[in-house]
Amino acid sequence: MSERRPTIESFFHEDTSTYSYVAWDPATRIAALIDPVLDYDAAAGATATGFAGRQLAFIHDQGLTLRWILETHAHADHLSAAPFFKESFPETDLAIGRGITRVQETFSRIFNLGDEFATNGSQFDRLLDEGDRLPLGNLEIEVIATPGHTSDSLTYLIGDAGFVGDSIFMPDMGTARCDFPGGDAAVLYDSIQKLFRLPDETRLFMCHDYAPGGREHRNVTTVGEERANNKHVGGGKSLEEFRRMREERDATLGAPKLLYPSVQVNIRAGQLPPAEANGIRYMKVPLDKFGN
Repeated sequence: MSERRPTIESFFHEDTSTYSYVAWDPATRIAALIDPVLDYDAAAGATATGFAGRQLAFIHDQGLTLRWILETHAHADHLSAAPFFKESFPETDLAIGRGITRVQETFSRIFNLGDEFATNGSQFDRLLDEGDRLPLGNLEIEVIATPGHTSDSLTYLIGDAGFVGDSIFMPDMGTARCDFPGGDAAVLYDSIQKLFRLPDETRLFMCHDYAPGGREHRNVTTVGEERANNKHVGGGKSLEEFRRMREERDATLGAPKLLYPSVQVNIRAGQLPPAEANGIRYMKVPLDKFGN
């Protein structure tokens, strides 16, 4: 792991409790944007770029050059704003885990998208695998495959900073659900053990925090803190303990409120569904497919 540390700015999207990050090499000011968020009013079916616009203004104000847009996975709780940033930085590459092809295959069937929807990941500029390394100025982004929540989940390690997506949360929140298509509690357990093998001082940056118990929102912890104190998987909990907990807990969870709009946009690399003959775009909602 590189001794160089990136500079990191956190942005919190209150409507979805999502953290999005700009991380850059302070020497060259080459930057990566991690998990961008598009504002979406589900009741009105309206999108907006207020949150993304603030990030874009920050990137310009800091004199940064955006080289990468990195999705930790195809999120089920917010829409990606990746296309908004590519308009301003057309040379930027949008990357996601190669497992996105399995996510696309699954949800293409659920949404009945037909043969015109490609399920080979071609909507993205780069499909990433375990061990891939991406340049970020004088720094390097190491790709760590951390599936289990979804089949395409990745962690991005930049110096001493890991961006973990939804695989693990703050210690008092635990871990991500594993009951979505392609999810697997045993696989997630193995992925988290992989993170636990990183040095204790490695910082872990969360994708979400829901502030349990009314505490203040927090988004940064360390490998050492998680290994010792994560309520679902810390303290040496076994695979069987974790799997049993995860299956029992997941059985009580309803579908995320933005599941359907999020997934059908995010498997398209953030592009909205194509307009129909009347010029209007529509979100599909499959009935009685998910939820309790």
